[in-house]
Amino acid sequence: MVRSGSGRWESRNVTDSLSYRIVESRGRIELREYAAYLSAEVDVEADDHFAAANRGFRPLAGYIFGGNVPKAKIAMTTPVTASPAGESIDMTTPVTSALGGEGTYTVSFSMPSGWTMDTLPRPNDDRVRLVENPARLVLANRFRGRSDAKRIAAGSRELLSYAADNSLVTLGEPVWAGYSAPYVPLPLRRWEMLVHVRRER
Repeated sequence: MVRSGSGRWESRNVTDSLSYRIVESRGRIELREYAAYLSAEVDVEADDHFAAANRGFRPLAGYIFGGNVPKAKIAMTTPVTASPAGESIDMTTPVTSALGGEGTYTVSFSMPSGWTMDTLPRPNDDRVRLVENPARLVLANRFRGRSDAKRIAAGSRELLSYAADNSLVTLGEPVWAGYSAPYVPLPLRRWEMLVHVRRER
């Protein structure tokens, strides 16, 4: 769920999305406030964020589709995130991935609202861990279509430039976030570059 300009909360996807409030927007760039949320994460070795997202998807999907105690089904949410270890921005769906080369990536699924750390099922796969994420301010750059390395790099530069020009301090590196299922036609696929920020004091 996302908040529209009229102040109403509405769904943009068949899959639910992490809720946020738009603080300001300019073109494709939005400054958002996200409430605290829970996520399931796994670390994988991969050559890039695309490979990491694919490799991390299986154990996380296994967890939400019943690979847990007591074999509960957990609704899929967007985004899923994949980022070099230590740089993750955990969301619902999309999948997110920060820029980086070969190494360890953290892939994350956000959990739907309503769950707590006490009520979330325990993963059967010991690679999957459950994480509490505090409320945060996030700068987002929204895109449709192909998300190749060139567009991702350009989108990251736009985010960092916007932050520098608007008295925002970036906390970590930009992270790639994908919202669309594999069956969505390429021109219609939604993805974003995200970066955690704070206002200059």
